[in-house]
Amino acid sequence: MTDDAPELRASDADRERVAEVLRDALAEGRLDMSEFEERLDATYSARTYGELAPITRDLPAGTADAAPRVSMTKEPERGGGWAGRITGGEGSSSWAVAVMSGFQRKGRWTVPRRFNSFAFWGGGEIDLREANFADGEVVINCVAVMGGMNVIVPPGVEVVVRGLGIMGGFDHREEGVPGDPGAPRVVVTGFAFWGGVGVERKLTRAERQRQKEERRQEKLERKAAMRELHSDFREDVEGAHRRMLDGHRDMLREHRDERREQRELRREERDRRRRDDD
Repeated sequence: MTDDAPELRASDADRERVAEVLRDALAEGRLDMSEFEERLDATYSARTYGELAPITRDLPAGTADAAPRVSMTKEPERGGGWAGRITGGEGSSSWAVAVMSGFQRKGRWTVPRRFNSFAFWGGGEIDLREANFADGEVVINCVAVMGGMNVIVPPGVEVVVRGLGIMGGFDHREEGVPGDPGAPRVVVTGFAFWGGVGVERKLTRAERQRQKEERRQEKLERKAAMRELHSDFREDVEGAHRRMLDGHRDMLREHRDERREQRELRREERDRRRRDDD
C-alpha cells in the first residue's frame, strides 16, 4: 500500500479487500486466529485509508490470487450501461464465511466468476446492486447450515436458482424475469440444511432517490398544471359572469329607454287631446 492521501474515507469495498488479504494470510498460516480476529476487528472499524494501511503492511502482496490492495485514489466512475460493469479479470472478493456470526459483501466490489460463501449458525448478505462483474455469467455458491443468506440483485439482471434444500430452501421468486440486453446472468447455487437462501431484486439507494425526485417533480408539474387550469377556469367563469352582468345592464337600460319613450308618447297624446278640447 502507498501512503497517499491517508485522510481519505475508506469505503465498505476497501475494507472488504483488506479483509480478503487477512483471510488469505490466515489460510496460509501467516496469521494465527487471535491475530486474524484482532486485525479483522481493526479493519471493520477503520474509517480512513491511513487506518487501513498498517493492517496488511507486514503481509506479502502475493497471497493466494495476488491479494488485492487498497487504492489510495478513487477511480473515475465507469460509463453508464451494463457493458461498463462487466470488467473481466479477477474479483475483489472470492469467498465469505460466517460461523455463529455474519458477513456482508456490498457497495462497489467486483464479483468473481464464482463466489463461495458458507454460513453455520450465522448469516450473510451478498449485495450485487453496485457491484461490477468479472464475467457475463457469475455463480454465487451458498452453503447454509442452520443459517441463512440473502442475495440482492439489481433490476435488469437475469437470475437462475439451482440450489438444493433439505429442511431448508432456496428462493425461486426472481427466476423467469428476462434480463436487460448486455446484463450479466447470476446463477445462485449451493446447499441449505435447516437454513435458507433468499434472492431479492432491489433498486440502489441512488436509484430510489432518483425515482423519488422524478415523482416529486411530476407532482409539482401536475400541481402547476392544475393551478393553471383552475386559473383559466376562474378567468372563464369571471368573464362569463361579467358578460352576463353587462347583458343584464344593457337589458335594464333598454327597458328604461322603452318606458321613457312610452311615457313621452302618453304625454304627447294628453297634450294633443287638451289642444283639441280647447
